[in-house]
Amino acid sequence: MFCSCQQPQKSCLCDALLPTALDSPLLATHRLPEQGEKSSYRVTINRLTKLPSADLPISSQPMGRDPQVGHKDSPTGSHCTVSELHCTIQADRGRGRGKATSTHNTSHSSKYRPCPKKQQVPAPITQSDCYVSLWLPTASVKKARTKTVVNSKNPVWNETFHFRIQSQVKNILELKVCDEDDHTPDDHLLTVFFDLSKIQLGETVRCDNHGFNVCFVTCLERKFAFTVEGSYEGTQNLSLSSCLCPASPARFHYIKYNHSELGIALPKMRQLSVVIIGFCLGFRTQGLFNSSRKLDVRLGFDLCTEEQNFLKSRKKVVAAALKKVLQLEEDLKDHEVPVVAVTTTGGGIRALTAMYGSILGLQKLNVLDCVSYITGSSGTTWTMTNLYEDDDWSHKDLGELIIEARKQASKSKMSAFSLESLKNYHRELSQRTQAGYKTSFIDLWGLMIESMLNDGKDEHKLSDQQRAVNWGQNPLPIYLALNVKDNITTKDFREWVEFTPYEVGFLKYGAFIHAEDFGSEFFMGRLMKKLPESRICFMQGMWSSVFSKNLLDAWHAADNSEDFWHRWTQDRVTEIEEEPDLPERPHEMATCMYTPAGGISNALRDILTDRPAVSKYHSFLRGFQMHNEYTQHEQFSKWKDTMLDSLPNQLRHTAEHLELVDTAFFFDTSYPPLMRPERKVDVILHLNYSGGSQTMPLDRASTYFSEQGIPFPKPVLNEEERKNLKECYMFEDGENPDAPILLYFPLVNDSFQRYIAPGVERSASEIELGKVDVSSFYSPYSTREVSLKAQDFNKLLKLTNYNIQNNENLILQALHAAVRRRKQSQTQSPSQAQSSS
Repeated sequence: MFCSCQQPQKSCLCDALLPTALDSPLLATHRLPEQGEKSSYRVTINRLTKLPSADLPISSQPMGRDPQVGHKDSPTGSHCTVSELHCTIQADRGRGRGKATSTHNTSHSSKYRPCPKKQQVPAPITQSDCYVSLWLPTASVKKARTKTVVNSKNPVWNETFHFRIQSQVKNILELKVCDEDDHTPDDHLLTVFFDLSKIQLGETVRCDNHGFNVCFVTCLERKFAFTVEGSYEGTQNLSLSSCLCPASPARFHYIKYNHSELGIALPKMRQLSVVIIGFCLGFRTQGLFNSSRKLDVRLGFDLCTEEQNFLKSRKKVVAAALKKVLQLEEDLKDHEVPVVAVTTTGGGIRALTAMYGSILGLQKLNVLDCVSYITGSSGTTWTMTNLYEDDDWSHKDLGELIIEARKQASKSKMSAFSLESLKNYHRELSQRTQAGYKTSFIDLWGLMIESMLNDGKDEHKLSDQQRAVNWGQNPLPIYLALNVKDNITTKDFREWVEFTPYEVGFLKYGAFIHAEDFGSEFFMGRLMKKLPESRICFMQGMWSSVFSKNLLDAWHAADNSEDFWHRWTQDRVTEIEEEPDLPERPHEMATCMYTPAGGISNALRDILTDRPAVSKYHSFLRGFQMHNEYTQHEQFSKWKDTMLDSLPNQLRHTAEHLELVDTAFFFDTSYPPLMRPERKVDVILHLNYSGGSQTMPLDRASTYFSEQGIPFPKPVLNEEERKNLKECYMFEDGENPDAPILLYFPLVNDSFQRYIAPGVERSASEIELGKVDVSSFYSPYSTREVSLKAQDFNKLLKLTNYNIQNNENLILQALHAAVRRRKQSQTQSPSQAQSSS
C-alpha cells in the first residue's frame, strides 16, 4: 500500500519501492529496486477562457461589496461565466512524447469595483486577476505558480513547469485557479486533479539509495541555518569554521527524488537556495552508507509473528476448553478449533461495571477459556487494562478484582480535581512535553481517569500486557480508536487504528509498529527518535476521548441528521473529460474538478467540524507515499469508506501527528479488528453496553460491513422484538461460511426481574433487587455519570452476569455450529481439490 525506500539509520530516504511479492502488487515492502522508473513531466499552463452566459444570472452578492453592484435586476449585473482552463501535460521520453490537453468547465463571477452610494449608476466592472497554482506533492514540497494576469477576462500565461516523478507512487497533479486580491485572501475559484499515470511514463534510469552530507570550507567561523523542506530535520543550525577545524556535516533525511532544495541563511541576511544535485558554491553533497533493507514499520496485512505464536499457544487452551464444555468424545485437531471473540462497546462507568459481570459469567460457564480475542473501546478499555495487569487473570477468582473495581467506582471523584491533583497533572504533562510528546487536554483527561479509577500512579504500559498473553493463557486484548483530521468531518475521513500488546497499526494500510514504539518519531518507515512508552492512563484517555466530539459527530450519533449539514457544507467534486480522450486503466483516477463551497458554508463547516480536543501522537506514517495502484488493492478497498480515500494527496502522510479519538464518534463498536480475514474469527459475542437504542450499534455495524463487502450476518428483528428485546440473539448467514456466527447481548433487564439465578425464582424479599433501571433518563448508569453507588454497582454486575449464564444453551449452540463448520470446511476442501483436478 505504501511506498518507502530502505535507508540506513543515518542516511537519506529515497524513492518508492517496487513490489516484490506478486500476490501483493501494491505493497512496496522489501527493497529499493536496482532500476527505478522515473519520468520528467512538463506542464504548460496556456490560458483561461471565460465565456459569458446570459442565461445564468448571479443572485448572491460578494461579501463586503456594495449590495447594488451585481444585483440580478441590474442591467450591468454579473452573469455566471463558464471557464475553460487550457493546459498541456507532456511526459518527456527517449523517443517522443505523450501529450494530453484538458478543458475544464466551472462557473464563477467577475470582480467588481464598488461605486459611492450617492451615485445611482452601476460601477464599472473589472475583470479577475487570475493565476494558476500547481502542486505535485509527490515531486516537490513546494507549490509552483504562474504570474498573475491582471484585469483579464481571458488570461494567457503560456508558462511551463517541470516535474520529475517516481512512477511507482500515485502522482496527482493539482491545478488551482485563484483570483488575486490585494487586501483580502485570494479567491479560490476551482481546482483540477489530474492523474499523471494517464500519460505514458518516461525512460527508466538507475536509482541509487544514498545519504546526503553538506560540507563547507570557510575562513571565518559563522553560524548558518540550513533548511531542507520536507525533510525529517527541517532546519539545522551549524557553525562553520576554518579548514583547520572542519565542521561536522549537516545531515538530512529526505525523499531523494522530491525536488528538494537546500536553503542556507545567515542571521539577518537573505536566504540562498540551491537544488541538491551535486557540487555547487564551494560545498558538496555526498553519499553516506549502504541501505539497510529492514524498516521499523512493518508493512503487510499478515498477523505479526508474536500474534501468530500466541494463536498457536491459545489454540491448545481453547481445544481443551471446548472438549470440556461441549462434552466432545475426541480431541479437536488444530484446524477444527474455532476462533471465538468477544467484542464490547463503550459507555463510561456503566461499561466498566457491566463488562466485569459479563466476564465473570463467561468464566463460570468455562467459556472464557474458549475465547481467543477480546476487543474494547471507550469505557470497556478501563476494565480490560485493569484485568491485564494480572498475567493470569482469567484463571483466577475475579472476586478481588471486582471488589477493587467497586471501591473505585463508588468513591468520590472530587479528589481528582483537588489542588494537589492539579499540581500532579501539571508536573506529569510537563514531563511528557519534555520527553517529546505533544500534549493536549486528552492527556489531562487520561490523568483524571487514572485518579478516578486508582488509588495512586499506575506505571503499567500497553506492551506490559505481553506477559499476560505470551503463553496463550488469556485472550489477546485489542483496543480500537479512530484517526481523524482537524476540520474534516468523521464522515469524510476516518481510519481504524488497532492496539494490541504487540503492535499498533492501521487496518487500511497494513502498516504496524511495535506497541512500545507508539508515540516515537518515525520518518519513511524509520524510527528516528525513540520516546519513552506512554503510561496506560494516557492510552485510556485517548480510547475514551469524550471531549473530541464535534457538532456533526453529536448530530450523527443522535439521529443521522449529519447528512443534511454535510451535504449543505461540503465542497463540490465533479468528474470531467480530457481532450483528447485518454486510454483508461483500472488504477487510474478520473480527472475531476473541485469547486470550493461559499464563504458562509465554509464558516459553518468550521464551526460544525471543530473538535475541542484530540489526542495527538507522532505519526509513524509520516513520509510514506501512496502506491500508484493502491485503489486496486483488496485490503485497502475493504476499508475504503470515506471521500478522502479517493484523494491520494490528502492521504499522503506528511502530518507530523495522528489525531486519535473515541470510535463512538462514528458508531459505538470494536468490531473492525475482528473482521480482518487473517484472524479468521468464527464466533463473536457482542456485549453491548452503549446507552440509548440497544439495536443501533448492531444495525450500524451490519450496514457498514455490508457496504464494505465484508461478510457479516444480517440481524433480523421485527418491530415487536425491537421493542421488547430478549437477553440474547443468535444470527448466522447460512449461505456464507465466511461470515462469523454472532451472539448479540443487548443491555436489558428481562427475566432477571423474576429470577435471581438461571432457573431460581426470586422470593418476595428479593424482587426489589431485580429492579435494575438501565434505560431511563434517570438511570444511575447514565454515560455522563463518573461514579456509582456500591448497591447500583452490584445490581448491574449481577444483571450482566445473569444474562450470560441464562443463555448458556445458545452459547453452546453457537460453539457447536462453529466446530461443525470447521470440520465441514476441511472435508470439503480435499473433495473440491479432487474435482478441480
